[in-house]
Amino acid sequence: MVAIDIALEFVDRINRRDVGLLCELMTEDHRFIDSDGTVTVSDRESMRESWRSYYAMVPDYRIDVEETISSGDAVVLLGIASGTYTVDGELEPVNHWETPAAWKAVVRDNRVAEWRVWADLEPIRAVMRRLGTSD
Repeated sequence: MVAIDIALEFVDRINRRDVGLLCELMTEDHRFIDSDGTVTVSDRESMRESWRSYYAMVPDYRIDVEETISSGDAVVLLGIASGTYTVDGELEPVNHWETPAAWKAVVRDNRVAEWRVWADLEPIRAVMRRLGTSD
């Protein structure tokens, strides 16, 4: 498979919210880099728990890819991230957010070795502040 196909499959697995399938497509030393450039997770098993926690907080999280750019083993995806923030599992439309975003996948041995996100986090933070769940 080529890197772009693997990156798009990774997005599909994110959108299916099946943590097991998602983790199968990660290298053992998978790294997640957040919007401010911090490596927040540096292995597949830690990432497994991070995705479970995120899906508990945003059960309908999804990525809609509008454009892809690839060079060798690196793929950049441009699009929209969206979801509904919840503290109790109830998906209230007023707590839905969306934001333009970009992602970079670095592929090694037909798996995603690095997933980097650039997104404006203000939309979800505004919901969290309104609900009193963030500073």
